[in-house]
Amino acid sequence: MIVFDTYAWIEYFIGSKRGATASGYIESGEGIVTPDIVLAEIARKYLRENISASEVKKRLYYIASRSEIEIIDVELGLNAAQAWQELVVNARKRKLRGPSLTDGIVLAAARRHRARVLTSDRHFEGLMETQMM
Repeated sequence: MIVFDTYAWIEYFIGSKRGATASGYIESGEGIVTPDIVLAEIARKYLRENISASEVKKRLYYIASRSEIEIIDVELGLNAAQAWQELVVNARKRKLRGPSLTDGIVLAAARRHRARVLTSDRHFEGLMETQMM
């Protein structure tokens, strides 16, 4: 089981070298989890880039067809807030800007599934749950 964050899906759609790592997971049939907020982040990014809503929708449906969409429930919400606090401490130590709440949600989803996070986001570097692209 692996949790894809926004970076993983964006790199996959770009077709970059990092995206090849994501592609390998998609093709392998390994269980992929995508937190629901990642769908919104991807849509926001593409709409800002003037990609048509119909194309954005196609990509979101593709993600939904290739992964389990993790819905934020009460447990995940609380765990995400706690994970975010851990990421804030880690970011300060590493002199990074603060993490987003989405980062906390992604980390909490990975912990829920005892999975790794596939990402290029430096906020996750050094965490045992991380697989950097």
